[in-house]
Amino acid sequence: MYLIVSGVKRRYDSSRRQEQAAENRRRILGVAQELFTDRGYGATTIAEIARGAQVAAETVYATFRNKPTLLHRAWDVAVGGDELEVRLLDRPEMRALFDEPDLPARLRRFAVVNTEIMRRTARLRLAVQSAADADPAVAALLADIDGARLEAMAVHAEHAQRTGQLAVPEDECRDILFATTDGTLWRTLVEGRSWSDDRYATWLGTFWVTTLTTAKRRRPRVNR
Repeated sequence: MYLIVSGVKRRYDSSRRQEQAAENRRRILGVAQELFTDRGYGATTIAEIARGAQVAAETVYATFRNKPTLLHRAWDVAVGGDELEVRLLDRPEMRALFDEPDLPARLRRFAVVNTEIMRRTARLRLAVQSAADADPAVAALLADIDGARLEAMAVHAEHAQRTGQLAVPEDECRDILFATTDGTLWRTLVEGRSWSDDRYATWLGTFWVTTLTTAKRRRPRVNR
């Protein structure tokens, strides 16, 4: 009897510890992303992250080992919007895009999805970019970020080519998508010029459609 009760207690304690560890991890990541974007990566210390997350600095090190690893994980979570280790291209919202046969409609939907991603990542990417010159580990992360995004845009361009509705070469489509998805445009228009995310997504979708597809630009009506 006592062995059974003891076993149940151990399972309960283990579950509680796992929940607490997961909660600590979420708090650490949230505080780290906030401090990295607001203060800069170089100016943020593990001790400050620990204080903000209400954990010991040793807990941060035990969970993420070091600050570069923490930055990398914060980036991954910002891109996906959660801690699931699922590649962005494999997520349901992206797979649904490739199921859309009409390329203009697909690009407009992609603009909405990308705007949501920019809301989560644009400022953090700027922090990564700003720290890259002074920290080789951050420079390597930035290269990985841009390399992964270029590969993703190549997949989008390849699928666009398959529709028969692409008005430019596939590599040009890839490069235009790549050039317009690093967060610079979003920061300029949304944060700099006070556009709403809806307005930005509509504009970006229209730009992609008119630049990349065979859809004809509608001519404005002229009152006679």
